[in-house]
Amino acid sequence: MFRFVTSGESHGRCLYSVLEGIPSGLKLSEEDINRELGRRQMGFGRGERMQKIEKDRVEITSGLRWGETIGSPITLTIINKDWENWKKIMSIHESDKDMKTKMVRPRPGHADLAGALKYGRDDLRDILERASARETAARVAIGAVCKRLLAEFTIKVMSMTEEIGSIRAEVLKLSPEEIEKASESSPVRCPDKDAEEKMAKVIREAEKSGDTLGGVFTVIVINPPAGLGSHTHWDLRLDGRLAQALMSIPAVKGVEFGAGFAMARKPGSKVHDEIFYEAGRGYYRKTNNSGGIEGGISNGENIIVRAAMKPLSSLKKPLKSVDMVTKKEGPAEVVRADICAVPSACVIGEAVVAIEIARAMREKFGGDSLPEMKSNFEHYMEELKNR
Repeated sequence: MFRFVTSGESHGRCLYSVLEGIPSGLKLSEEDINRELGRRQMGFGRGERMQKIEKDRVEITSGLRWGETIGSPITLTIINKDWENWKKIMSIHESDKDMKTKMVRPRPGHADLAGALKYGRDDLRDILERASARETAARVAIGAVCKRLLAEFTIKVMSMTEEIGSIRAEVLKLSPEEIEKASESSPVRCPDKDAEEKMAKVIREAEKSGDTLGGVFTVIVINPPAGLGSHTHWDLRLDGRLAQALMSIPAVKGVEFGAGFAMARKPGSKVHDEIFYEAGRGYYRKTNNSGGIEGGISNGENIIVRAAMKPLSSLKKPLKSVDMVTKKEGPAEVVRADICAVPSACVIGEAVVAIEIARAMREKFGGDSLPEMKSNFEHYMEELKNR
């Protein structure tokens, strides 16, 4: 059974996550996870909290002994440094309740109003604290563990920013390796230097005007085996599972694989990837318009998936809203937030994709220990070359 759960509020004491299903024998350290947490905090357009307050670090409190997983659930804890400034507001004790901190004007585009109506709360903080993208730090921690597992099978997950606002990068001629190298050194995680400068400019302009920006990011899974996922049930299809994982990232409103929506505007003869065979290599394709998934199953090519992220809903110059107590029109609440979080969403996207690929790998190859899982994998891969 491969599963995980996260808990904790944006300004609460901690973020917690528990991951079950990682085989024993995987080398793992807190630094493996801290490296990914640091990447999530970087990016041009991040807000004051990520730049000046938080320095996310993980503490592994179970599932690890002497640097190796032991097969039991792995518990990860991330302390919120900003908790020191919010102890009273986020206190669990009724005696600390203060009506002056109540938030009653929901932000258009946010979970504020829908959540308040669903859960019957009259203080929007009860909703926004958990709806906040701060929760994704816990998923990035889980994704870091999954990346370590995938690395044992020479599978890598990387990302890049393709669009911010109206600015689009040109990356067609770059290899995945070139994209990764250029993206990691870019403040907006964009491998196109010309587009990078323009993206930084529009982010600065949005900040001056009290606005926010969205964009499009791409996640690439390098070297996945054919056969992950299944066509047999709707909820086993790999593309469906990856799409759900990416859509669960706050502000993501659309997902496409490979050539995606562009395929709808062309005839089949122009979009389907022709199949070839080579002895000792097996089946392969020279194009990858399908994005590495056909019929809900990975086909052995790199998996390429894009996600569209809307502009963030916390505006310094707020839109119109309604006071939930008086029912009078007024400006929405102003909440500290990022100007543009697309570069950060890239890293979060890597994490949720890594989680789903790791889940599919565990389903396909099983094994209670890493050596057993590897043996199953190697036998299967050898079989594929001769089918």
